[in-house]
Amino acid sequence: MNEMTKVTQADATRMNRPQPKAGVLDIAPYVPGKSKGSHGTTLHKLSSNETPLGTSEAVKHVIEEVARALELYPDGAATELRKAIGEVYGLNPDRIICGAGSDEILSLLAYCYLGPGDEAIYSEHGFLVYDIAIRAAGASPVVAPEKDLTTDVDAILERVTEKTKMVFVANPNNPTGTYLPFEEVKRLHEGLPAHVLLVLDAAYGEYVRRNDYESGLALAATSENVFMTRTFSKIYGLANLRLGWGFGPAHVIDALHRIRGPFNTSGVAIAAGIAAVKDRQFVSDSVEHNDEWLPWVTAELEKLGLTVTPSVGNFVLVHFPDEDGKRANDADAYLLERGCVLRLVANYGLPNALRMTIGSEDANRTVVAHLKDFLEQA
Repeated sequence: MNEMTKVTQADATRMNRPQPKAGVLDIAPYVPGKSKGSHGTTLHKLSSNETPLGTSEAVKHVIEEVARALELYPDGAATELRKAIGEVYGLNPDRIICGAGSDEILSLLAYCYLGPGDEAIYSEHGFLVYDIAIRAAGASPVVAPEKDLTTDVDAILERVTEKTKMVFVANPNNPTGTYLPFEEVKRLHEGLPAHVLLVLDAAYGEYVRRNDYESGLALAATSENVFMTRTFSKIYGLANLRLGWGFGPAHVIDALHRIRGPFNTSGVAIAAGIAAVKDRQFVSDSVEHNDEWLPWVTAELEKLGLTVTPSVGNFVLVHFPDEDGKRANDADAYLLERGCVLRLVANYGLPNALRMTIGSEDANRTVVAHLKDFLEQA
C-alpha cells in the first residue's frame, strides 16, 4: 500500500465520523499526579497538594444531612454558599460565582472572552489548565518566560498585542510555589489595556504568610477588568467534591452566569462549602501545620544537597542533580517502590524536579529519609 493510499484511507475515515473542531486534538490532556505506588499501595500520597488534615468535622456532619435528599436538585445559584463566602471575606455575594472547582470557572472565563484570533497570556510554568482552556475556546496561548521561576510582569506586558484578551496569573504559582507581591500585581494591571481581563488564580492564597501578598480581592473589587478565583480543594480539604468560586465585576459575573450549567455545583458540595468556609479554626489549624512543616521540609531537603525553590504554598519544588541515577525520574521511581507518591513536573517544563506536598509529620519525615537513602546510593 503506497503512501497516497494511506492518506486517502485516513481522510475517508475522518469523513465518515464526527470530528472535533480545529485545535481540540492539539490540546495535551491534563495528567493528574499519581495516586498509587509501584505495587498498587500508597503509604503517603503527596502528589496533588491535598491537605494532610482531612476535612472539617462540621463538613462531615452537613454531608450526612444533605445526603438524605439526593433526589432533589440543588440551588443552581448556590445562594447560601455565596452569602457565606461573602460574610467571611466581606464581599458582595452578587459578585461571586461558584463552580465545579476553580477549573470550571477558569474555563468559563475563557469560553466567555476568547475565540479564534484572540490571544491569552500565561507564565512559563503556569497551571496547565490555562493552556487547555485557551485552546478549547479556539484562541492562541502565549507563554511569557519567568524570572527565577517567578512570574515576570515585564515579560507579560511585552507580549501584549491588539490580539490579547486575557492574562492568567497563578499567585502563588503551581508548581513553583513562588508568588508576586501585590505591588507587582498592581503594576501588571496598570500596564494592561482596559479591555484585557486579568485573571488572578489564588488557589493557594490561604497558605501565604507574607505581608506584601494580596490574593486579588482588592483589585477585583475596584476594577472592571480583574477577576479572582479560589478553590475549596486545598486548605478546606474538599477536593473530592469539586468546588470553587470566583469574584469580580458584576458584568463579568453576569456573562459567566449566562453560560454556566444550570446546576453546576451539587447540593452536597454547596452544603460542605458553607460549613467549610465558616470553620475558621480548621483553616487556622491547616495554616499552622503548614507554617511548621514547610520550612522543616525545605531545610531538610537542602541539607541533602537538593535545591528547593522557596515556596509560600503547601508544597515545594525540589530540583535534583543532573547526573545518571540521581535525576528526578530516578528519585520518583525509588519513592514509588516505597509507597511514597510525589509529582513529576516535566510537563510543566521542569524535567528534573519533583513537587512534594507538605503532608503529615510521618509523611514528611518518611519522604526525607527515603530521599537521603536514595542520594547516598553509590
